[in-house]
Amino acid sequence: MKIDSHHHFWQYDPVEYSWMNEQMGILKQNYGPEDLFKQIKNVGIEGVVSVQASQSLKETDQLLSYAEDHDFIKGVVGWFPLADSNVDSVLEQYASNRWLKGVRHVVQDEPDDRFILGSDFNRGVSLLKEFNLVYDILIFERQLAASIEFVDQHPDLVFVLDHVAKPRIKDALFEPWSAQMKDLSKRENVYCKLSGMATEANWKNWSLTDLQPYMETALDCFGPDRMMFGSDWPVARLAVEYENWVEVCRNFISTLSTDEQIKIEGTNAVEVYKL
Repeated sequence: MKIDSHHHFWQYDPVEYSWMNEQMGILKQNYGPEDLFKQIKNVGIEGVVSVQASQSLKETDQLLSYAEDHDFIKGVVGWFPLADSNVDSVLEQYASNRWLKGVRHVVQDEPDDRFILGSDFNRGVSLLKEFNLVYDILIFERQLAASIEFVDQHPDLVFVLDHVAKPRIKDALFEPWSAQMKDLSKRENVYCKLSGMATEANWKNWSLTDLQPYMETALDCFGPDRMMFGSDWPVARLAVEYENWVEVCRNFISTLSTDEQIKIEGTNAVEVYKL
């Protein structure tokens, strides 16, 4: 089964999705399951993982409801108040939901680059293993060092790194990202999504040449056994349309063996998220 391991839905609201600035007009509309289904059916993708874009339980509930109603939605990575003292009771309320596969916090937007090491936050993260949930790491490159320390605090938890840690592609800067990715990849409980790179380049004027070294480094670090395809749709529309991103990724992995391509295009996501 071919899986898109990373996309979003939302009912656009300027307050709830205040991170959408004036350059992001294409995102300021509703994106629902019917809109995504039109995209995936054209490229042979059979299932998707829906990922939070708002730090609210309301959105998590909406994503779980969509998964209940649409067969092609195979799982949800939701948001929960991990730093709250009552997060265990909140998680317990959702524990029986078969669509909930993981949890994410928008760490990239936290003003403190070492937020991810906070004690209350880590207490919440430490509960995820008992609920059989994965944690998705959403960071910018500058937060990679702290994120390596974070992962080391939870050796028994499965992590998925979103968007190859958002390197500074637009500025053609490669270090310290490359060295830190190599370091992080030594932790075998960490997987990586081949996603979100075009939007870290120049939106209107990026080329494959800009992305190639970052894609190659991520693959060298994590290998075909720990990489998975993700579209980051509709956020990706700032720089690339769905079908084009699928083509970029399929061309990139085309030199790998058939088994390795199958892993990146679906099997790894199925196994990691227990789809």
